[in-house]
Amino acid sequence: MTEHQISCERALLDGDWEQAAHEALAWARHPTSTDRRDPRPHFALNVVQLIKGQFAEAWSSHALSLQEPDDIAQVKSWLDGLVARHADQPNAHLVMGLFLSQSGQSEQSMQSYRMAAKLAPQSAYPHYFLAQIHERANHLEMAIKEYREAVRLDPDYVPARTNLGVAYQEQGRLEMAIPQYREAIKLNPSDAVAHANLACALAEQGKMQAALLEYQEALRLNPRDAEVHFALGGLYENKNRPDLAMKEYRAAIESNRDLAPAHSALGWMLFDRGHREEAMECFNQALRADPQNARAYLGVAKCYASRGKVQLAIENYTKAIKYEQDPQKKNEIMNNLYKEGGTWDT
Repeated sequence: MTEHQISCERALLDGDWEQAAHEALAWARHPTSTDRRDPRPHFALNVVQLIKGQFAEAWSSHALSLQEPDDIAQVKSWLDGLVARHADQPNAHLVMGLFLSQSGQSEQSMQSYRMAAKLAPQSAYPHYFLAQIHERANHLEMAIKEYREAVRLDPDYVPARTNLGVAYQEQGRLEMAIPQYREAIKLNPSDAVAHANLACALAEQGKMQAALLEYQEALRLNPRDAEVHFALGGLYENKNRPDLAMKEYRAAIESNRDLAPAHSALGWMLFDRGHREEAMECFNQALRADPQNARAYLGVAKCYASRGKVQLAIENYTKAIKYEQDPQKKNEIMNNLYKEGGTWDT
């Protein structure tokens, strides 16, 4: 066992997250007796990043620690020993819970989180991660209960406030979500995600100008966020600002060429302006990114219909109906299909 491993373990158990990250990085750089990369320090980094709400970074460290079966087995063996040696330490169980929840063992992870909460009743972290398990299982009320407990125990814990806001928003309780986002921004004004979440909630309330300002701030903080560019494009489109909407859709595509809804939205704006060839290319790009994009199939069908290619239009209307989830939109597509002389079982 190297000095850096010992120091990293001690920092994890003590909840000294900055030191744990520092030692994990040093541990990862420390040469091993084999050429094989050691996944354990990368998992330690993953733990710290998840606790801090650094999800993009956590995804990268996850790929280096829990992607391959051999890596998972090595991390598990390490954590089994850590828990056995420090069964009275709450963070040993917390770290084990994070391993279990990310390796397809959600039920077992809940036991670890509950043990961590029992041993450290003033810690927000076990409740925060328990809430995520409930949310993934679509038990939203239970998730909200745990997020609220995390916020009660640590009112300054921004990730818990943000996730509580998201859970409220999923229930349509915007009046409860918005204060959580505002408090998250007050605690961390440079949190681009909180600004974007607040913008989305304000837009749902119909407060478009306030939403616009929050989206713009989110992009100032993170100019490459494709989802925010896409959302801002939709807001501009609703405000009848087509040139600005198209600019944002193009920016979204530039940031993420696999963002199918942005290709589809841009395609529809081009179609409505009579640029059918460009629109068709956008719809096809959307379908390459997402072969089940109903709006793109509908756009392709409209393009073919405008050229008089009835059979191709019918084929794409049929695919659009197959993948459309909204009953009202599905009926509208069926009406288009019938106008072309097709039927649902065509």
